[in-house]
Amino acid sequence: MTMRKIKMKPILLLTAGLLLWPAVAVAQYQGAIYPLAGEHWWGGATALGTQMPFGNALGEFNLSRDNLNNQVSPLLLSDQGRYFWSDRPFHFRIDDGRIGLSADSPLPSVTAAGTTLREAFLAAAQAHFPPSGLLPDTLFFTRPQYNTWIELMYDQNQADILGYAHAVVDNGLPTGVLMIDDNWQRYYGNFDFRRERFSDPRGMVDELHRLGFRVMLWICPFVSADSPEYRDLRDRGFLISTTNGQPAIIEWWNGQSACYDLTNPAARDHFVGILKDVQEKYGIDGFKFDAGDNQFYDRTDLVSSQAGARSVDHTRAWAMLGLQFPFNEYRACWQMGGQPLVQRLGDKDYSWEAVGQLIPDMIAAGLLGHAFACPDMIGGGQFKAFLNIDPAQFNQRLVVRSAQVHALMPMMQFSVAPWRILSEENMQIVRRMARLHEQMGGYILSQARHAAATGEPIVRSLEYMFPHQGYAAVTDQFMLGDRYMVAPVIDERDSRTVVLPPGRWRDDEGRLWRGGRTVEIAAPLSRLPWFERIR
Repeated sequence: MTMRKIKMKPILLLTAGLLLWPAVAVAQYQGAIYPLAGEHWWGGATALGTQMPFGNALGEFNLSRDNLNNQVSPLLLSDQGRYFWSDRPFHFRIDDGRIGLSADSPLPSVTAAGTTLREAFLAAAQAHFPPSGLLPDTLFFTRPQYNTWIELMYDQNQADILGYAHAVVDNGLPTGVLMIDDNWQRYYGNFDFRRERFSDPRGMVDELHRLGFRVMLWICPFVSADSPEYRDLRDRGFLISTTNGQPAIIEWWNGQSACYDLTNPAARDHFVGILKDVQEKYGIDGFKFDAGDNQFYDRTDLVSSQAGARSVDHTRAWAMLGLQFPFNEYRACWQMGGQPLVQRLGDKDYSWEAVGQLIPDMIAAGLLGHAFACPDMIGGGQFKAFLNIDPAQFNQRLVVRSAQVHALMPMMQFSVAPWRILSEENMQIVRRMARLHEQMGGYILSQARHAAATGEPIVRSLEYMFPHQGYAAVTDQFMLGDRYMVAPVIDERDSRTVVLPPGRWRDDEGRLWRGGRTVEIAAPLSRLPWFERIR
């Protein structure tokens, strides 16, 4: 293990592979991880996936404040069996391959747990986020999800939601989970449907159930100020406050609101009770838990029930709510690896670059302990890309290729209506991808159960499965469990290069391949290349 002595005053503490010292001026602890020869590192944040394994340079990332719209965890992993875990958030950056660390509490040492990325991950998981043995509802893994955001945006209403659901069925797509997105409620902190838009919300949910959907509602931890709910929660002491004793007003993407203090057990139980009442009243199956991002709480003037609570403690408290509901979804999270929570990639734009981020970000999510993950929405979650489009001028190939990336992931999620923007030929390809996901649902579910028992990712990199064979930089292919390798096309081409690990493989067209080599294959728009490992 490489260690270097640095002259620092007043104190130098030397540990295995990590240099630590208390900083004199800013009362921070600082340290560095020096890579071994040929060593590569992953971790920290899902949305840094496209930069993993990390190269020789990475700008400073503050786990207390930064999340890039996704999950963060205080974990770094190496393909030589080492890992770094801290129970508290830290800053890290990379200069000339050296990982610099800083925190306001003592930094632990690097742990040597084996010789491979897989051994490092499994050791870290067992020690710091052991698998719970539980998983979200099995429907997430066997059927697609449908989210009303792109089609309806802030105009969520009963007629159009039912129209969207009926169109799913009429266009031959499998039913599954349907998520009603933001602005179904009267205002934030209130959980009644807007009567001017929903004449019979219970009847709507009942019809969605008859069509074969399970129904989730978008929710957030924010409360509109000067509302009856705000005044009640303020008087109970259930809101995050400031040092002046008044409820804090927090700025987020929909304005400025008060916020539940979910570090307070009484406030948490109150919130859960409201959600259970919503389920009973309307027949709702679960909730999309949005927001909770660490930067909302990264303020020195906030006061909460938990003494010394940090920004990430509020993020984690929000995530803990989901454990009460088998139908759940998160986008922002702190720690919580190994728990039965659905973690979706953050909304991406409509571009080939964004399609290329899906696989490395999903690999990163798995390495942070989030096996039950979904790769954003098909085509991306930015609604402006789908406004007033002319299908004849629209790049339909990107939607098709995005659907192909999703098809053999643990989950797939539609939002933009493919029947609205695609030709019948391209709609047929996307329909086939949804059916492929359904057909592979039994295997995907078996891998979800394996993840619940072991913590092991469902989406795995080639380096994870075939260590020390030069595959660390392969980020446009993935293993689905240990049996299937998937190599989607993520650009405008109709062909691609595929790395075939050692062994024998059968592709999606039935052709047998000898592994241990790199090959070029044809992949017209209608084809998703995938390979079954022949034992």
